[in-house]
Amino acid sequence: MIIINVKDGESLDKALKRFKKKFEKTGVLRELRSRQAYEKKSVARRNVVKHAVYKQNMFADNA
Repeated sequence: MIIINVKDGESLDKALKRFKKKFEKTGVLRELRSRQAYEKKSVARRNVVKHAVYKQNMFADNA
């Protein structure tokens, strides 16, 4: 459970923004989306490798 202490005089918008940031860090939503459809380990590994190659090529072009 995420607990956000609202300080005296703090606007609700700021408190909500802190809540959203904390919620994003927990990774609950990301895990929920990943569990919606099963992905085989081999496919997941392939996607990780593809992403790594993409990032490597992206940084190699800038250098």
